[in-house]
Amino acid sequence: MMRNGLIACLLATGVLYINCTGSGTAYDYKTGTDWPVYGGNKAGNRYSPLTQITPDNVGQLEVAWMFDAAETPEPGKEPRALQIQTQPIVVRGVLYGTTPGLKLFAVDAATGELRWKFDPPEKRIHVNRGVVYWERGNDRRILYTVGPNLYAVDADRGVLVEGFGTGGAVSLYQGLDDGLDREVSGLNVNATSPGVIYKDVLVMGSSVSEDGNAAPGYVRGFDVVTGKLLWVFHTVPHPGEVGYDTWPPDAYQRIGGVNSWPGMVVDESRGTVYFGTGSPASDFYGGDRPGANLFSNSIVALDAETGKLKWYYQTIRHDLWDRDIPSQPNLVTVRHNGKLVDAVAQATKDGLVYVLDRDSGEPLFPVEERPVPTAGLPGEQPYPTQKFPLKPAPFAHQVFTEDDITDISPESHAYIRERYLKYRTDHKYTPPSVEGTILFGYSGGAEWGGNATDPEGILYVNSNNDPWLLQMVDTATLNAQTAKLSEGHALYAVNCASCHGADRRGNGLEFPSLRDIGGKLSAGQLKALIAAGTGRMPSFGHLPEGDRERIVDYLLNPDAARPRTGDGKRVESSEQTAERQPFGFKPRYVKKVWERLTDQDGYPGVKPPWGTLNAIDLNTGEYVWRVPLGEYPELTAKGVPVTGTENYGGPVVTASGLIFIAGTRDERIRAFDKKTGKVLWEYQLPAGGFATPITYEVDGRQYVVIAAGGARGAKLGGNYIAFALK
Repeated sequence: MMRNGLIACLLATGVLYINCTGSGTAYDYKTGTDWPVYGGNKAGNRYSPLTQITPDNVGQLEVAWMFDAAETPEPGKEPRALQIQTQPIVVRGVLYGTTPGLKLFAVDAATGELRWKFDPPEKRIHVNRGVVYWERGNDRRILYTVGPNLYAVDADRGVLVEGFGTGGAVSLYQGLDDGLDREVSGLNVNATSPGVIYKDVLVMGSSVSEDGNAAPGYVRGFDVVTGKLLWVFHTVPHPGEVGYDTWPPDAYQRIGGVNSWPGMVVDESRGTVYFGTGSPASDFYGGDRPGANLFSNSIVALDAETGKLKWYYQTIRHDLWDRDIPSQPNLVTVRHNGKLVDAVAQATKDGLVYVLDRDSGEPLFPVEERPVPTAGLPGEQPYPTQKFPLKPAPFAHQVFTEDDITDISPESHAYIRERYLKYRTDHKYTPPSVEGTILFGYSGGAEWGGNATDPEGILYVNSNNDPWLLQMVDTATLNAQTAKLSEGHALYAVNCASCHGADRRGNGLEFPSLRDIGGKLSAGQLKALIAAGTGRMPSFGHLPEGDRERIVDYLLNPDAARPRTGDGKRVESSEQTAERQPFGFKPRYVKKVWERLTDQDGYPGVKPPWGTLNAIDLNTGEYVWRVPLGEYPELTAKGVPVTGTENYGGPVVTASGLIFIAGTRDERIRAFDKKTGKVLWEYQLPAGGFATPITYEVDGRQYVVIAAGGARGAKLGGNYIAFALK
């Protein structure tokens, strides 16, 4: 099929694979020799046509090479990121990835031998999940982000491309001020996932804070050659734009978030980019933003060259539960009502799959509109109805009931039941409250690792079943409580405790314990980390330097932190200090408790399985199979059936019939039979592989590579490990 000079191959089995870039060299995704794009191809399929490694010989895989990407900073220097979540790319036998400290590197994809390493001048750090490759003739570039800067690096030499932006860098603050003369440079803006390229347009999403000081989450198109900003799509609409009437009139002047953080896909034959968006700021309280709040929690299709809206489909209106669209969509072709239909498949945090017509955005399977609870916090106006897709059935829990309480032991059951009786759990869309609720859908369902699809139209999605406790508090009460604390303790309470806990213990997952932080980071490193942010942690650069120092004093020596001084003036939270920011607002309610519901031993409070791998036929909406993903060996030894574990990082599926996936707390990478879900091979990694693997071929040999960066409750690491047949 030819369209606009671009080539698309519709395989007889019904999945569209896009085979060229629109400019520069056309990649042949059909052979699988390279893995040149985040997600494997621009359709995000995470599919490889390679067949050398098969169900019959996968047990013969061995380590072919290992690249040590770990870094230890000098004392007092910038802190290191605590994990690698990067899915690397491979182009013409060269593998490109990032280190824990976000240095960019190139290694020989057959040997792991280092070719070059680029150390960015920007020292802010955050999670990086992938990079972008572009070429035209001899001009070959890697584009990736560090903090608020987008860098263009020469792919052959590892140096900045001087003609891109200013000295090789473009600021991600561009286009966020809307010409309103507002200052946005103090707000947290970075990009955890790479953009996508259509012709010479690099389309970028971003990661921003989730509080009242969140920056706008606009999607933007940049000229990949010059770095010039070409267009901006306002995810919180401006006057005269579609969706403006779903917000208060001044929302675009003060409300941020609604960002596309997990990655995008592009259909080059249609010239369309597809992506999902997150919730509005601030999470869990929307009294400042009545209405449906387009384009939050939406699947969106834009003209990739101009940024003009083609269609949208909102999955949750007026989100109060932080149920962002968490992963790249998948572009698939399915057989529906006897016809082949090009579609977009999107998995969600709350365990649903929407299958939409690629041209219209209309769902292929029935979706019901149902009334939901509307008794929210004072000032809140929860949306009265929400969508419930009938097919496919949810792949994760929707509501926590008494029947769902863990049964791994009588002691665990009794412990969770006592906590269960204290909280509301009556409905998936029960609004947050000061009494507290138990909910699913924060750490998945689906997550950022993405999903795989094969030419038969089967979607492979890994999932978490992880209940969370949420309890809100009004800021007046919070101020009264913090008035009794030392300054450092009070600043910690209003800025940090909602994630890391009042006791500084964290939640064992996204939010680590800070009780022994002095043994890991120096005072200088802590100050730099608080100012810059990292991963899900936003920058607190807007706080006065003295306030940041007081937080550090408290963390390093909580029993001897500086006492309160002056006239007892109240300490304002990060949400409240947003009043001093040119963009932002003060939520009336903020998180008091936000933690995983676990038993006395730290295991999830719901019945297993806690992590699953699912195969869903998108032609019919039916499940092919569902199996646990991951294991707690100590529970297995006690006779508990394999439970699965929480998991982060996605799967890769091959034409030979294999699914490769890591991402589990037991720090293993596994190969599953794609027909049955049976485990055929596994390998104990040196640290958790919380990333998505890739597969490619060099000189006739197929490799599988995973970044084993650790963290997320597992030990730290910093290796890229390649496997091949003996």
